[in-house]
Amino acid sequence: MSSLNGVVDTGAEHIRRWLGVLRDDLGTARIDPLPPSAWLRWLPHGVVCLAAFGVLLGDAAQLNDNGGLDPGFAFLVALGQAGAMVCALWRPVLAWWMSLAAMLVAAFAVRAVMTVDGDTFTWPWSVGGLIAHLLVLLLLALRVPTRISAEALALTALATYVVQGLVGAVEYQPTGQLAVILFTIAVVLGTALRGRREARAELGRQTTLTAEERARRTLLEERSRIARELQDVVAHHMSVISIQAQVAPHLVQDPPDELKENLAGIRQNAVEALTELRRVLDVLRSEQPADDDHDDHPADGSGRAPHAPQPTLDRLEALVENTRAAGLTVTTDITGTRRPLPPGVELSAYRIVQEALSNVLRHAPGATAHVTLAYGPRALRVEVVNTAPTREAPPSAGAGHGLLGMRERAVMLGGTLTAGPWSGRGYRVAARLPVSAPSATDPLPQDGAA
Repeated sequence: MSSLNGVVDTGAEHIRRWLGVLRDDLGTARIDPLPPSAWLRWLPHGVVCLAAFGVLLGDAAQLNDNGGLDPGFAFLVALGQAGAMVCALWRPVLAWWMSLAAMLVAAFAVRAVMTVDGDTFTWPWSVGGLIAHLLVLLLLALRVPTRISAEALALTALATYVVQGLVGAVEYQPTGQLAVILFTIAVVLGTALRGRREARAELGRQTTLTAEERARRTLLEERSRIARELQDVVAHHMSVISIQAQVAPHLVQDPPDELKENLAGIRQNAVEALTELRRVLDVLRSEQPADDDHDDHPADGSGRAPHAPQPTLDRLEALVENTRAAGLTVTTDITGTRRPLPPGVELSAYRIVQEALSNVLRHAPGATAHVTLAYGPRALRVEVVNTAPTREAPPSAGAGHGLLGMRERAVMLGGTLTAGPWSGRGYRVAARLPVSAPSATDPLPQDGAA
């Protein structure tokens, strides 16, 4: 007996849960506007309103002439069915209830005036009511989850079966079976279109996320590569400090013990810092053991090992010659007093020119390039311009974020970098790299000045 009670309780609980879901899905009048078409804009809304006007006139005439209803009452019923079509543009669930209610009112009103040997009538769905409900279900399926569309279709079919199959009438042309078939087709079509729209929207979101993730990953990789290069420079200077501290006592005759102790401390700190720096450098290099410079910068063509000294502007001519050998006509112009610059500035300037020339090779075949280095008292100006390409560029397998790396190098030094079209179909990359700590009173250079 207890087992039977448990089964009954479980069944009742399932029924209550199902009724709760049904109430939440269909017991709502929330606004869910039909979005304008991507190509036709508001044309679908106009078509629905025009169809609703046709249903109003046609259904009112049919209910009055063939159904035997009073003209005023027939107009009100038709107005409810036509209004449901318009309402479905904004509140599809509420519109479905309106359409179903209008059908039931019309069906029982016409049944009340049916007589034996009288005129036959399309019952329980009139032609106008069937068209209205068909469109309402389509608009519903376009915007609500599949479960809600299936529930609405099932309740529509149940109401049709009850009215036609259980209640019945006399002298009528049955439309229930045809109506349920058409309603099913409308729901399936609307669900498929809704799934396609959501799939396209999700694809667009995933494409955006992928592009953002690619840009973020490229930025992190570029920062990691910059850190490795600068650590090479720092490691070199730390090695020099250590050697100088070791040699300094031998350059002074009878150095005091305090001097020896201080120099020994400087050397010890430099050696410890250099050891830690090399550990970090080994970790960074282990992430990308391949030769990044050879892969990412084909214009260099040096094929150097990852542990080779970092390039400076002294190697600019070799870079230009390698680029010319790759088929690009390059001219150079150096203004101002050429002098050694801080290692970070020299390295960043070299990399910016290298990446800019690589971009010209990849994206502007047949163009000519001009490299300008302008040495100023407070900043170095780097400019790479190219003319329009003479032929179509082949597809590039790169991520297309070379400018991101160049800009990151300039910002790291407190400088600026601009890139954009130049002289028609040409392109221009211009960077300003401060040679000392940037100051708020340090004006940006104008064209021709660093």
